[in-house]
Amino acid sequence: MSEADRPLSPHLQVYRWRITMALSIFHRATGLAMSFGLLLLALWLMTAATGPESYTRLRELLVSPLGWIVLGGLTFSFFLHLCNGVRHLFWDAGLGFEKSQYTASGWMAVVASIALSAIVLLIGSGVTS
Repeated sequence: MSEADRPLSPHLQVYRWRITMALSIFHRATGLAMSFGLLLLALWLMTAATGPESYTRLRELLVSPLGWIVLGGLTFSFFLHLCNGVRHLFWDAGLGFEKSQYTASGWMAVVASIALSAIVLLIGSGVTS
């Protein structure tokens, strides 16, 4: 069989999107986002160590609307990565491989991530006031 006759691997357009497929992609994306968040945490610690003036400037940026969007995205990334990671631990134990189970656990991870993020951001909004 020549190379021209070999079948091509299907592309993403061929597959019907499912929650497991989306969460697999988002799991990687949230891991990358948390790497950015770690840099932001290091910056925050450095400004805290440098003195009140630099710390106040960064704090003002973080409590601005743009800062809340960034912190909200990082919070959601953390919780989605965490909830999806717990889901994978169950899979590693051999549990949850039925179609109804992996679909339900995927949606539960998304809903739990939204709820946990909302709780943390509501608590955080009271702290910054």
